[in-house]
Amino acid sequence: MTVFEKTTHGITVLVEPEFLEEESSPEDSHYVWTYHVTIRNNTNRPVRLQSRYWRITDATGAVHEVSGEGVVGEKPLLGPGAQYEYSSGAPLRTATGFMGGSYEMYDDNDRKMTVDIPLFSLDSPYQKSVLH
Repeated sequence: MTVFEKTTHGITVLVEPEFLEEESSPEDSHYVWTYHVTIRNNTNRPVRLQSRYWRITDATGAVHEVSGEGVVGEKPLLGPGAQYEYSSGAPLRTATGFMGGSYEMYDDNDRKMTVDIPLFSLDSPYQKSVLH
């Protein structure tokens, strides 16, 4: 599997997407992916993930934006050198697409940081050609 990685302000975000065949229904234009995220704090200060923003684009160019507090119901605090992992999912109406976004994080001085989530592709065996 492909892992996508980006470091911003000393915070590394790794994303590993996976197509879920058993959850998908190509005949109904319903394709589902899971993605596993690892967030590593490479700084010498604790940071808290406060909110998330996702931009999801399907093969037709349709964009869906998602934002909200925390991730999977949590606002994790990552000490220096610590990491946090979670998994989530995304459905599309097309056999391929891509996602990216950012996390809003705060350090122990309440300083806000926007941490980039790497742009990653959502590819399935049903796509006619590779877009990315």
